[in-house]
Amino acid sequence: MARHALFPGTFDPFTRGHLDLVARASALFGKVTVGVARNPEKQSLFSAEERAELVRASVKELPGVGVALVPGLVVAACEELGADVLVRGVRGGTDFEFEVQMARTNRVLNPRIDTVLLAPAPEFAHVSSTLVRQIASLGGDASPFVPEAVAQALRARFQRPRS
Repeated sequence: MARHALFPGTFDPFTRGHLDLVARASALFGKVTVGVARNPEKQSLFSAEERAELVRASVKELPGVGVALVPGLVVAACEELGADVLVRGVRGGTDFEFEVQMARTNRVLNPRIDTVLLAPAPEFAHVSSTLVRQIASLGGDASPFVPEAVAQALRARFQRPRS
């Protein structure tokens, strides 16, 4: 039976680690929707709409993968989208503890939704959106850590006047 997975996150910005997880989720499930969250508690580098467009450009070659904005609870987005699985990435122990807590909470909110935790490929295990933003904001080249569309957007966002 084909399943529909929702991979939610703020993706500010979308990294190669995120792309790795989406590709692996698409191999596991019949359909994957990358849910770009609006989180009012976070100061975002890119708007939700910009982030969604960057994700779309990054996943366009992956079959069965779409992108949607997620304005509220992820379990509500699952209902709206018809997803029955949440996919979350875990890089280490701290992520694991947080994600298990969220999985249990989501299970109480909607017992129909299962959560699957995926570890990123080793070459991406250290990459975070925060790290990428720091590199780019300080004038570094973040392209080894992000898809090309995201690298271009970061360069445009952090253009420095030439001396």
